[in-house]
Parts: sequence; structure tokens; C-alpha cells
Amino acid sequence: MTPYSLAFYVHAVTTGTVLGLRPTDSPDQVAAVLGPDFAENAFERAMSRDYGLAEFHFHRARARDPWAGHHFSLQVQRLARRDRTLPGEVLRARYGSFAPRLRFEKLRRLLDRRGVPLVEIPEYPANAPHYRTFWQPGSRTAVSFVAVHGEYSTPGGLRVGDVYSIQAPVTAQEVELREERAR
Repeated sequence: MTPYSLAFYVHAVTTGTVLGLRPTDSPDQVAAVLGPDFAENAFERAMSRDYGLAEFHFHRARARDPWAGHHFSLQVQRLARRDRTLPGEVLRARYGSFAPRLRFEKLRRLLDRRGVPLVEIPEYPANAPHYRTFWQPGSRTAVSFVAVHGEYSTPGGLRVGDVYSIQAPVTAQEVELREERAR
């Protein structure tokens, strides 16, 4: 893994942004930074744009309303396919090549050195015990990784300890709801 791609992940978790893009940015703002090469799924009130590694999700109250950013996720598990083009041209131009796996403990150590703590939060029951999720309260970013391999529950290309995804924002209310469900 290049130090530059590690810097990408550290920056995303630390700031809750992707190349300066916030989860609340509009589709036009995202396209202005990440470019026009994306797959789109749109319904009346929900839309996602898939840039390979990064996905941005949008919503609106009514079909005539403009799209508003809702959240983004970095689908790190997709890198295990070993498709070097997957991160997208813009991310590759800025950060170089991305390794097929990101080890959670390595990311956590880098964040700890920068004073950016990760706090474990309860996993959704449907994902437990196969995944564990840690939250960065300042950036409201969550990092999920494979905790236990499951034949039909985890991607075959990932090992225990590999990051599955990074998502922002994860609000304090969502964390409280997860904690309440875990009791």
C-alpha cells in the first residue's frame, strides 16, 4: 500500500470528507470533483452515485425538490477484486495505487498517532459477529472491518482484520440507537 493511499484513508476518517467533499454536498458538487464517470441509481426520493471506491448518496422530500447529500461510503472491500482502476481516475491521480486490502489495525495506529481516536460501537445484529465497527466522534465517521470470516457473510477476498467500508456521517444519535439495541 502506498503511503499516499494510506493518507487518503487517514484524511477521510479524520475529516469526514473525500477530497474535500462533505456528505451533504450536492450531486453537481461531487461530480465537479470526482468527474462524470459514475454509475447512478435513482428513485423518486433516493439516489446514489457510485465512483468505484467512493459512493455518494442523496435524498429529497419530493420528486420536484433538488437532491441533497445524505452520506458517503468508501467501499474498501471492492479493492480485493484487484482492479487497479476501481478507485477512479481522480483518486488514483492524487493518491497513486491502492492496495487490495486495508488492515484495520494499521489504520487505527496511524489515527492514534495523530490523536484521532476510534471508539467501538455496537454492530447491527444482522452484521454481528462477522463485522465490528469503530466510530470517530469528531468527524462522525465509522470504519467497519471483518471480525470473523463467514462463508456467506463476508467477502472471500478479505481476511479477518481487513477494512470493509468507511462511512460518514454516523451521528451520535445513530450510535445511541445502536447502543440501545445492544442492551
